[in-house]
Amino acid sequence: MSAAAETIFSKIIRKEIPADIVYEDNLAIAFKDVNPQAPVHILVIPKEPIAQLADAESKDHALMGHLLLTAKRVAEQAGLDNGYRVVINSGVDGGQTVYHLHLHILGGRAMAWPPG
Repeated sequence: MSAAAETIFSKIIRKEIPADIVYEDNLAIAFKDVNPQAPVHILVIPKEPIAQLADAESKDHALMGHLLLTAKRVAEQAGLDNGYRVVINSGVDGGQTVYHLHLHILGGRAMAWPPG
């Protein structure tokens, strides 16, 4: 999958389709998942299209750190004081369905383990 492939997330970044955006800066955007798997389910995506975590390179280290810190900020804004889970699915066996790197923030209830 090419890093430049068009996805639904590309259209959200360009504001061509609506999304319930809860955070945005020059590197990332966060919005509520349309098919939530927890009471709070927010996606954090980079504006730079990286298809999957397996495609991230050392040149992306600052962006990857920014995404995690953005997830922390968004979780705080969402009031997830009792904790939350951050998930990145990578590839077919990882359960990835949209090939634009994204972090799932899941919270608002206790999470079970193992997750899958």
